[in-house]
Amino acid sequence: MDQDPIAARISTSFASQPAMTLIGARLEKVAKGSVEIHLPFAPAITQQHGFLHAGILATALDSACGYAALTTMALDAGVMTVEFKVNLLSPGAGDWFRLLGRVRKSGRTIVFSEGEAFAVGPEGEKLIATMTATMMSIRNRGNIRN
Repeated sequence: MDQDPIAARISTSFASQPAMTLIGARLEKVAKGSVEIHLPFAPAITQQHGFLHAGILATALDSACGYAALTTMALDAGVMTVEFKVNLLSPGAGDWFRLLGRVRKSGRTIVFSEGEAFAVGPEGEKLIATMTATMMSIRNRGNIRN
């Protein structure tokens, strides 16, 4: 991944998230207004039927949408989720998962993002979930890192 200032900023922030490390998520692509995260399948992040747990999927999509939003914010801003909605379209069955976050509208304080999650396996990719999310730019707060 090119280390332009936006990509470097997102990479540094992503690496500081223990939750992403815990679930094995990796930041793959960063561009202004979009982020791609990859998540390997692991039994430790499944539910009782052996599918990727919906909460883990929502967590990873939230990060994809949030980091996409952060790519459009001022360099001294941090990002926080205001709200999100997840649509679970199909069980999370695959060898790994590709999560895309894209900015649909960016304002000075509020950014509206959309996300898609794909299960990837021998048969190709299958859309398994979508997300709409509202993100907020946070500035001048000591406990918020940018």
